[in-house]
Amino acid sequence: MQNKTICPTRTSALLMCCLLCACGIKAQAQSEAHERAKQLGHNVSYKVEGQSTFSDHDSPLWLNANKYGLSSVSGNNGYIRVGAFRSTEADSAYNWKFGYGVDLAATYDFTSSFVLQQLYADIQYKKVRLSIGSKERPANLKNPLLSSGSQTFGTNARPIPEFRIEIPEYISLTGTSNWIGIKGHFGYGFFTDNNWKKGYTEPGKQYADHVLYHSKSGFLRFGNEDKFPLVFEGGIEMANQFGGIIHNYPRKGESLPMGHGIKDFIEIIYSGGSDPGEGVYANAMGNTVGSWLFSLSYKYKGAKLRVYYDHFFEDHSQLFFQYGWKDGLVGIELQLPKNRFISTLLYERIGTKDQSGAVYHDHTEAIPDQISAKDNYYNHGLYTSWTHWGLAIGNPLYMSPLYRHDGLLSFDNNRFIGHHFGVSGSPTEEIDYRILYTYTSNWGTYTAPYDEIKYGNSFLCEVAYSPKRIGKLRTQGWQAKAAFGLDRGKQTGSHTGFQLTISKTGWLTK
Repeated sequence: MQNKTICPTRTSALLMCCLLCACGIKAQAQSEAHERAKQLGHNVSYKVEGQSTFSDHDSPLWLNANKYGLSSVSGNNGYIRVGAFRSTEADSAYNWKFGYGVDLAATYDFTSSFVLQQLYADIQYKKVRLSIGSKERPANLKNPLLSSGSQTFGTNARPIPEFRIEIPEYISLTGTSNWIGIKGHFGYGFFTDNNWKKGYTEPGKQYADHVLYHSKSGFLRFGNEDKFPLVFEGGIEMANQFGGIIHNYPRKGESLPMGHGIKDFIEIIYSGGSDPGEGVYANAMGNTVGSWLFSLSYKYKGAKLRVYYDHFFEDHSQLFFQYGWKDGLVGIELQLPKNRFISTLLYERIGTKDQSGAVYHDHTEAIPDQISAKDNYYNHGLYTSWTHWGLAIGNPLYMSPLYRHDGLLSFDNNRFIGHHFGVSGSPTEEIDYRILYTYTSNWGTYTAPYDEIKYGNSFLCEVAYSPKRIGKLRTQGWQAKAAFGLDRGKQTGSHTGFQLTISKTGWLTK
């Protein structure tokens, strides 16, 4: 075999080419990394907003409710709000996505004069996200503008800071056909109203502070609206209050420390364990609430009809079918083809009177049988109530304790039947409106029923104007919103109010 000799000149040239290629690849990688680093600051939006509310007494329900807690029951209140946000959608071309938000408000006649409404960071790989902090999260399977609200994870109270792993949008389990999807989340957090509770609660009355929070959800979707008009969605939401310290329990001046060790963080996942001081009546640790949610929609020629159901449960009483599902929120929503008059019509009927029945008996050695009735929705023997900063975390038709102005944090009415109506539309490209009306019949609680049924009526009419140009002045991103609200009836009281909101949105960077 003939030996081949490699020419030193060719060898040098080959090495030089390899070196240049390596430098080029390195420079390209550095350039891409540098470009990506630059992009992390791009697509940052901002929002500046001012709002004033004027009422003759307390703020009417629908001027105050479902605003993520950035609201006040006081008759005359307001705020100035500034926020900057970056959505993970800005990185849609990448597997790794990053987002963040900071949202601050200076207020008057609120529960605090300064509100850190949102402060969060999102780190996402493909469709799985790690979200850390306080973030306004929309309710599942509810119309955010017209619905009365979800019963577990509503939009009525301030966001709870949370460390959570989530799949925020459905992931297909059937490949590109996308006929079956799954989404959900799992998280831990903590309540932020410690000092406020201490100052608000009547001396000697029970309250809890430094309370921890656990939440989880899971949803399935069957159907693909782009290929077939019928789509079903269903799932479960659950939340727990645990840990912290219970003050003035069982007597004035006494405190009960609750578990907050690693074991407690594990047991709260499946609502196991027990609370200190329960003795023979040991049940489950903390306060457990949750909802089963279902939705069935049908889309036809630009219109969409959807029916949905929200079944609330406390602890395990109505988690399954042992006591029957007599309580719940049933809704129907109709989205009409595009027109200048009405875009969406909505009706909801919510009933909470049953609560597994009127008689409760916990098991003992003498009588081992247990009847888990008198669920006492949104109230709890240790954690007082399902509230954050005095507002119901779920549906605002459970009238929040703040409306009583008596220094107590429990709900005095959780047995009611409500009928809720909503209408929205866009007469022009620059004008949107919505109208809400709610009628409720209220019975108080099983423990303290009203002497007679109390009725409530709440109304809202809101118009938003978002001009693109006024004369020669460009007004892109500006919006003026005017709202009129009123309450009538023994349950809500008589309140009439007006609310004006002016906001400006835009981009800090592009």
